[in-house]
Amino acid sequence: MANWLESAVARAESGDLVNDCFVGKRRQALTLLKQQAWPTRKVEAWKYTSLYPLQDKTFTIEASNDTAALSTVIDGLESIDLIFINGALQNIPSELPVGLSIASVNDSAEAWAVETYSSIKPERHLFGLVNDVLASDTVIIDVAANASIDRPVRIVNVLSAGHESHSRVLVRLGNNAKASFIEQAIGNESSFHTAFVEYDLGAEAELEHYRFALQTQDAMAVGGCHFNLATKAQLNSTLVGFGSVLSRLDVDVIHAGEYTHAKINAIYLLDNQEIFDLHTVIEHAMPNGSSEENVHGIVADQSTAVFNGRIHIHRDAQKVLAEMNNRNLLLSREATINTKPELEIYADDVRCAHGVTIAEMDKTALFYLQSRGVSLAQAQVMLNFGFINELVDQMPNQILAQWLRPQLRERFAQMEVK
Repeated sequence: MANWLESAVARAESGDLVNDCFVGKRRQALTLLKQQAWPTRKVEAWKYTSLYPLQDKTFTIEASNDTAALSTVIDGLESIDLIFINGALQNIPSELPVGLSIASVNDSAEAWAVETYSSIKPERHLFGLVNDVLASDTVIIDVAANASIDRPVRIVNVLSAGHESHSRVLVRLGNNAKASFIEQAIGNESSFHTAFVEYDLGAEAELEHYRFALQTQDAMAVGGCHFNLATKAQLNSTLVGFGSVLSRLDVDVIHAGEYTHAKINAIYLLDNQEIFDLHTVIEHAMPNGSSEENVHGIVADQSTAVFNGRIHIHRDAQKVLAEMNNRNLLLSREATINTKPELEIYADDVRCAHGVTIAEMDKTALFYLQSRGVSLAQAQVMLNFGFINELVDQMPNQILAQWLRPQLRERFAQMEVK
């Protein structure tokens, strides 16, 4: 076992195991965590992603507010903000729309929360178990049945140099409820954090979801978004990731009811020696569901992209429509793309498809733009942006799309074709 994981287990055993209403599940997670081996390249789920940058690191675990210089503002967006600074929850808004409740759990929670906590997130996620054990400020968000929340709820993790933190949020959308959630991490200094959010969608509920993993440089992050969909529930999720020395995101969608629909659009842009690892699992457990997954990535220099997408059609899940598409643009012969789409189908009346492409930037298109007076740098940005903009245009929240586009252009400008 690596030094970091040994330290995490020791901290939990010595008193860091939070004694709240979830303590029973935390103890179960600790038991499982002590049985886990540190993932090496021989472990299939970590075959292409090295945990070497983390395994012997030590961090400050005390709460700190030395992140005042980091802005959390998104211009033009009116949102309900929950700010975690180095894992410590800073606020719960006092004025909330009718039908929305937010609580930080200490001693008690409603029965549904205790039952649902850590049940949507699969036990196979090693760092999910770490989060179960060490997340101190657990936030419970409940959207009442038939409620429609106009302002998005934004969950922001702000990280500063040298700190380790773990944040956890549990969200329930009641029957026929509608809401939007944004998950965002800020801070590029050397740090490590795990951020896991579980979403439980009731019948006919609609969730608009975003996760912006835009940390770069020495920031290390491992996290997950986990969704459970009841009958006729709908999920529209947009994931955007930049790379760092260690960046891993796991997404699980469980179609637990009939006539559910999930759409996932994901973008990753990598440069230098960065890595971004995206694992998605779509579980179709009931009939008549549908899922659509589109993943576009651009990798430059000596960076490494990992995409492992799995669609599992259970035996009783007849008349399911599921599609998965991964498109990659390679800007350097020294960059690496590891992509592994998987279909596991046990029902015979389904329509499923997957596709993968890896291509280099079109030199003819570059020459054409340059011949029309466009600089090489501008031409690269234009072609890169065209490759990604298809998914940006599909974002339901256009304020977020407008906020994201300049960051993408700035990122493209740093990524050279080699």
